[in-house]
Amino acid sequence: MANLDGAARAPALGPAVPDQGLTKATPEAAPKGHGISFGEACRVWARVAALSFGGPAGQIAMMHRILVEEKRWIGEERFLHALNYCTLLPGPEGQQLATYIGWLLHRTKGGLVAGTLFVLPGMVAIMALSWIYVLVGNVMAVQALFFGLKAAVLAIVLEAVSRVGRRALKNNVMLGLAASAFIALFLFQVPFPLVVLAAGIIGYFGGRAGLAAFQPGKGHAKFGATPVADADTALGEEIPDHARPPASWSLKIGAIFLALWLVPVAALVLLLGPGNAFSDIAVFFSKMAVVTFGGAYAVLAYVAQQAVDTYGWLKPGEMLDGLGMAETTPGPLIMVVQFVGFLGAYRDPGSLPPLLAGTLGGLLTTWVTFVPCFLWIFIGAPYVEALRSNKALSAALAAITAAVVGVILNLAVWFAMHVLFSQIATVSALGLDLDLPVLSSIRPASAILTLAAIIAVFRFRFGVLTVLAGCSALGLLYGLAGGVG
Repeated sequence: MANLDGAARAPALGPAVPDQGLTKATPEAAPKGHGISFGEACRVWARVAALSFGGPAGQIAMMHRILVEEKRWIGEERFLHALNYCTLLPGPEGQQLATYIGWLLHRTKGGLVAGTLFVLPGMVAIMALSWIYVLVGNVMAVQALFFGLKAAVLAIVLEAVSRVGRRALKNNVMLGLAASAFIALFLFQVPFPLVVLAAGIIGYFGGRAGLAAFQPGKGHAKFGATPVADADTALGEEIPDHARPPASWSLKIGAIFLALWLVPVAALVLLLGPGNAFSDIAVFFSKMAVVTFGGAYAVLAYVAQQAVDTYGWLKPGEMLDGLGMAETTPGPLIMVVQFVGFLGAYRDPGSLPPLLAGTLGGLLTTWVTFVPCFLWIFIGAPYVEALRSNKALSAALAAITAAVVGVILNLAVWFAMHVLFSQIATVSALGLDLDLPVLSSIRPASAILTLAAIIAVFRFRFGVLTVLAGCSALGLLYGLAGGVG
């Protein structure tokens, strides 16, 4: 079997480096030079996973505090270097950053452990909440809880539009890309993958042409007041020898993870046929895994549109409930898709008991969503330096990030219509079919609670968990007063 760590034949790209412990290493052994045992790393990655609340920004800040400032395993420059690389990839950048740093420390097994532990707590929590949701979701207290969560989620998504916009829309060209993305999605229902692809192509060629508007600035500022120098950390300044494998290693490990991802998908389609809930889940979320640039908020409108309108897996309000679950549990926000897959299989179980089908559907969704994340990291990690120095690719990322502002705004509008109004009507005008709210169907209590959440987020700068908890409590009080039926 191929050596997945592939360091034995690494070309000498710098000064001679001592043997990295590839021969007869003990289970706890680490590559020589940093002295961090694999067991200690596992314990720290478990801690990182348990504390990974607050969406990508909170997760990355927490990871920086533990790995850079507290443990001093990796320096500021290398941490930001890795983070900028992960933003180039589809998928959750926090999980991929953990995978990449785990790989730097302990090769393939380190990346697998770090990335898997980052996902595991959220996966277990969302699965448990999904069971509760379908078993006792009609109980007044549960309905009132999610009534409050919906208002908080809408405020949080609006804050994401503002936050990403401040970073990405630095000139009129980027502002135009954001506006064009919103118009394409909201007015013309252009598929989300095409919007991302078009923005990336425009940015790539704009970058190659050297246009100033496409030259990205620093995507992530320094975290600490006094940055930790790479030389003062366990990894130091040198690139570990195992981080410079030959191209054959990337091809081998890429083939393995590609098979782990796509063979189950192909088997389900061949055995069950298209139109089956499980084959549809496998194919749809596999496609989603390739286009999830810009974070979870960017892709959720696409997921919601397809899951609600095309497949009928869940209702618009239930999509908001799932996002509320993901916001209040550790792990990547994109874990909300597990809830979508759970409901899709639960409601179309075939010959299986609904709860078993839902559980398998949720796990299948998680598998095809996150296995590609390991694929991107393990194929590309050895070439991070080259990718980061490629101005055209960086410009493509900058353009995609700008378009994502329009994408998230479309998601916010979609959420707002379904949170604040009880009726949505299709209006035909100028050859377009638009879904617009019936103004007379406004929900006053939802509007008031949403306004309170927006003030809490934008005026008082309350954290995500504080806003979620406060809105949930107000929702429960409203339910006890008989307002939720």
